[in-house]
Amino acid sequence: MEIGRKIKSLRLKKGLTQEELGERTDLTKGHISQLERDLNSPSIETLFALLEVLGTTPKEFFDEPKKNVKVVYSTDDQTIYTDDDLQYSIRWLVPRSNENEMEPVHIIFHKHGEFKKFEPSLAETFIYVLKGKITIEIGDTQYSASQGDAAYYDASEHHRLSNAHSGTSELLLVATESYL
Repeated sequence: MEIGRKIKSLRLKKGLTQEELGERTDLTKGHISQLERDLNSPSIETLFALLEVLGTTPKEFFDEPKKNVKVVYSTDDQTIYTDDDLQYSIRWLVPRSNENEMEPVHIIFHKHGEFKKFEPSLAETFIYVLKGKITIEIGDTQYSASQGDAAYYDASEHHRLSNAHSGTSELLLVATESYL
């Protein structure tokens, strides 16, 4: 096991420099560098201090990574839902994506279609309009986005999506927490 490589990977995921990690663990930048290059081995006490700052447990740190992690999802893996009023349909592009940090979905709005009004949350939302035109309502403000436009917003206010096109509109939506 390459302990140093794993420490470096966790540090980078946390957005910390070697100096910042050293300050938080009472180690020097040079010592962190040596650990990450496997030139030095940490004591148990030092390793536990590093893992605490890096937000992981010894068990998680030493568990072997999952083999055969699925990367590509075909249409057979995806789930489609169409609402009872036929206003929209949603295709979940990645199974169990609501358990991940991002949830990508493909939405088709039918004529006059709209999505439910969402409560404020900590989510961040990215939208890319594939076809047609949509209205994005955030709080008391409305925005229009047409084919080829992208939108990005935090969901800290009530928000809703609706079709602003006389035909169907399609979009790709990626949210950072359970959005749908």
